[in-house]
Amino acid sequence: MKLYYMPGACSLATHIVLEWIGIPYETKKLSHDELKADAYLRINPQGMVPALELNDGTVLTQNQATLGYLADTHPAAKLEGDGTPKGRAEVHHWLGLINSDLHPVFKPLFGATAYLGDEATIEKTKQNARKMARRLFELADKSLQKRDFIAGTRSIADAYLFVLASWTKNVGIDLSDLAGITRFQQRMQADPAVRKAMTAEGLA
Repeated sequence: MKLYYMPGACSLATHIVLEWIGIPYETKKLSHDELKADAYLRINPQGMVPALELNDGTVLTQNQATLGYLADTHPAAKLEGDGTPKGRAEVHHWLGLINSDLHPVFKPLFGATAYLGDEATIEKTKQNARKMARRLFELADKSLQKRDFIAGTRSIADAYLFVLASWTKNVGIDLSDLAGITRFQQRMQADPAVRKAMTAEGLA
């Protein structure tokens, strides 16, 4: 199994889960330029990370797919809830919110609206993005004030949430007053598997 990643990108979530389940895997670090190079586009035509190449040559892309695959194929790691259909549904509720609602909000903050050309308009898109991100993190914080992990037990959703929360400091989103998120980030940063993945990516 081989993970294609870019340091600090959302692919870190898959990297963390690979460490949690404890299976052998390889990694390939990519730069921004390499994402759009023909060699990588033959692997993932979207030119994005993560891409997870399985042992049979199949390539999975998109975090929701790679994380779900790893959890499904390694049930002993217990990364999809408490073993009940309700528990699994809660994990996928949060995974869906993080993937479909929260992650896209960062796009203007990473320059996706630069094409608009007008600085005032671009800044407005960024301010709107910060407000929306803050609101979604507040939903997560409400859950994390009552428990250690977003769905109750450690899951694939936690790896993804951790990565996106880690981005906030660099894009002007202040979460320091959200006690649940703060404790969660500290707990994740202390996790040996998380530290190992971050160290491998040059982030720790």
